[in-house]
Amino acid sequence: MYTVGDWRPAHQLQPVAGQPGQFDALGADPHFRLAHTVPAGWYMFEAKLRLPNASVHARIYPDTGSGESEDTALSLRLHSERLCKRLVYLPAEARLRFDPLSAPGSFGLEQLRLVREGAAFARARLRRKLAARHPLHARGIDAGVSDNRLWTDYCKVFETGSELVSYADWIERTEQPRVPSLATQQAEIAQWQWKPLVSLVVPTWNTDPALLRACLDSVLAQGYPHWELCIADDASSQPQVRAILDAYARRDARVKVVYRSENGHIVAASNSALALAEGEFVALLDHDDTLAPHALFAVVQALQSRPSAQLVYSDEDKLDPKGRRCAPYFKPDFSPDLLYSQNYISHLGVYRRALVQAVGGFRTGYEGSQDYDLVLRCVARIGDTRDIVHVPQVLYHWRMAEGSTASGQEQKSYTTDAARRALQDHFDSTAQAVTVDVIAPGLYRQRRALPEPAPLVSLIVPTRDCHDVLKTCVDSILQRTSYSNIEILIVDNQSSCARTLAYMAALEAEGKARVLRYDQPFNYSAINNFAARHARGSILGLINNDVEVIGADWLGEMVSHALRSDIGCVGAKLYYPNDTIQHAGVVCGIGGVAGHSHKYRPRDDDGYFSRLRIVHNTSAVTAAALLLRRDVFEQVGGLDETGLRVAFNDVDLCLKVMQAGYRNLWTPFAELYHHESISRGSDETPEKRERFMRECAVMQERWPQVLARDPYYNPNLTLQREDYSLDLASEV
Repeated sequence: MYTVGDWRPAHQLQPVAGQPGQFDALGADPHFRLAHTVPAGWYMFEAKLRLPNASVHARIYPDTGSGESEDTALSLRLHSERLCKRLVYLPAEARLRFDPLSAPGSFGLEQLRLVREGAAFARARLRRKLAARHPLHARGIDAGVSDNRLWTDYCKVFETGSELVSYADWIERTEQPRVPSLATQQAEIAQWQWKPLVSLVVPTWNTDPALLRACLDSVLAQGYPHWELCIADDASSQPQVRAILDAYARRDARVKVVYRSENGHIVAASNSALALAEGEFVALLDHDDTLAPHALFAVVQALQSRPSAQLVYSDEDKLDPKGRRCAPYFKPDFSPDLLYSQNYISHLGVYRRALVQAVGGFRTGYEGSQDYDLVLRCVARIGDTRDIVHVPQVLYHWRMAEGSTASGQEQKSYTTDAARRALQDHFDSTAQAVTVDVIAPGLYRQRRALPEPAPLVSLIVPTRDCHDVLKTCVDSILQRTSYSNIEILIVDNQSSCARTLAYMAALEAEGKARVLRYDQPFNYSAINNFAARHARGSILGLINNDVEVIGADWLGEMVSHALRSDIGCVGAKLYYPNDTIQHAGVVCGIGGVAGHSHKYRPRDDDGYFSRLRIVHNTSAVTAAALLLRRDVFEQVGGLDETGLRVAFNDVDLCLKVMQAGYRNLWTPFAELYHHESISRGSDETPEKRERFMRECAVMQERWPQVLARDPYYNPNLTLQREDYSLDLASEV
């Protein structure tokens, strides 16, 4: 066994004088080295540290003679003041290096051990971990799986952002068993009273013959037979295109083709195809893409449950140059703000034909983003958003041909300008004072003007002692916030620290904050409700005392959305001090109740389909930095003081707001650091653990539907991790 004394500070680590076990990390690469060479075999690595963050991503580097490498490094998520363990396998004699942090900071080393284990014990622990944490092995480990594969999968469990389930695995194990057979489709269709005709609109131009045939064959293979294929060829110069289209038209009377005499580009061709349509619904299909065999069946099946639907869309994936499925996009249910940030609806999009006719079809001048322009104009006409139906199945395969939008928005730069103009038109036509900016190709930002005068915002900051933390928070608000019409309400929950009391008194004397005394045991909900009753602002901001403002525009950005009549709670982008994501919106159902999406991802990470870069709707956001209008807060009765005194009260608030008819929203353009629960301490005592479990039960009893199916997530994605990875056990 190797213990703390065997690990030597080797680089960028300075022991703190007079504080045994305390170290200052002086750079981005602090590490210890084990003083001894370690024989080959299995080991249990154990570490317990007092950390500057609630958790950090640590690394172990074995050197078996070829040097240290990221390829052979082993990860371990360390949680402050908790004993954390993982297996280490050394194929040969090795030296070990341990990196507890990846940024400057102070920490306390309480335990660091490396314990030799027998192979049988190690394999049993490895299998137990995989059964508990790895979706591929949740139902048992196949006898034929090699030890190398098990070790690789075990290591992936500890990696932030690692792909535990490949898309190929998901297709084989989850999708394929659930795709209805042709016989199953036919039997169900026979029971339907309503079998609407679906017109597939396909503009073609010099399409690769093999890809065109694949596209047309995917339509002919549909299990739902009530369709027509409306093709407009845009004066193709390659004769084989006409030959193929004529052959398919002769083969099936449902195939209708018109040949344009001159090339008019995508909008003109799409309108020519649309003119052929006689169906109750219109589906958009690109000439080199394909449909899943059950695509139209799944769409019309969804229509049976919502006959008034105006727009139906599905999940999608890509086809790489070799025709292999990749890059699945598992989408949320209708999310207006995500739609304003990217055309996430895209494919498969199925519209009621009367709606498309009412908005005038495709608009000339928006070539390249004509679908985006169409969906924006259609959405503006749909009065009840329940008539926008999402089918959470991959029904459309988008070809990644060279030069296509599927292979990257940068391939067609003109689409970006057309999309920006379409968005600007949408906001102008709906009388919203919004300016649209381009973040990157295919990604857009809505900048909303603030009224004059700007409304008063009451920022509520509960605290108990913690002078340094509180001062960092309040000073950062006062010194870095450009939005000026604010009042800061510090709620003193039984502070006894002289420095903290003096700091609060100074703020009050200088007119920089009001201090409210709350002389009761800690109850986060009651504290904030108490402060809200004393607040003067029309907008309330729930602010943790352990956050730190980064950019000047954070509050103006949040206020601009909180003022929208359809928006309830607005959340911010929060980072740990080591510049990894702490909060990017809450996903309901993760871990049984709720989790923070993209947690621990790098600060500059794009996120799932660029989600970390764009405004989008979420079911909930954290109250570490949350804004909402006072009238909305009061309408839903504020925070729950009895059932949710400490945990999940912010999620509960957001869900009450959503239930009242508002949408919640997260913006990446309000950035703060979050030093997470420094003032409240650990939840590891038995009493606190018992309270936490009671509050979990309250949430599960109160919100069973949204915890089972968060509308802004996707049922094909995992509820075990916060990384948007795939779920093999999804029930769609």
